[in-house]
Amino acid sequence: VTDPLDLLSSREREVLQLIAEGKTNKDIATLLNLSVYTVDAHRGRIMRKLDVSSEGELIRFALRETMPP
Repeated sequence: VTDPLDLLSSREREVLQLIAEGKTNKDIATLLNLSVYTVDAHRGRIMRKLDVSSEGELIRFALRETMPP
């Protein structure tokens, strides 16, 4: 896979975008009409798929890959 975002489902990409925008799990759950637990599960799967081990790494990746230059 050349683009790590290709590893993510469309819902995971939505969650990643909202993480990049600084939204909390509760904010994301409200916006996407999901439970906070589901958002947390998406966040965990995103971290595993992208092989990042901390929230900081995830946020840096999200900002770098989803926000316009």
